[in-house]
Amino acid sequence: MIKGLAFVLTIFGIAGLLLGVTGIFGKNYTEFSPWALAILGLIFFSSGIGLLKSSGKQ
Repeated sequence: MIKGLAFVLTIFGIAGLLLGVTGIFGKNYTEFSPWALAILGLIFFSSGIGLLKSSGKQ
């Protein structure tokens, strides 16, 4: 269960980071702020990686 949530958070984080960075430095593909997408992507990615690291120690 925890590994599944960690995987989903990591995937959403990667997507948010990609959309945010391309929106900041290039064409914005969404109607949302690219800075908000980049920050949320960073938060989701780091929390997903942290969950994957902590669940692997068990």
